[in-house]
Amino acid sequence: MSKLDALRAMREARYAEDQARAASRPSRRTADAPVAPPARAAQTAAPAAKAAPAAAAPPTDELCGHRNMGGKTCTREQGHTAKNHRYS
Repeated sequence: MSKLDALRAMREARYAEDQARAASRPSRRTADAPVAPPARAAQTAAPAAKAAPAAAAPPTDELCGHRNMGGKTCTREQGHTAKNHRYS
């Protein structure tokens, strides 16, 4: 058996083992688990919408502090809404 054949066999055995383990594990959602009615979901979403303006507090003088792989830190304000960081 070549090295590649041995690696392929090992990978297939590991995959079969993972599949068997996943099949034996009970799923998180079962058929008899109750599902929240749509009205309940709307009620829980409403408080989150009310909390959003409070979370949009004015920016502080603190910096974001996110670090990149090179060790540079982000110079934008804490909790900035921009998707990217400014490093220096």
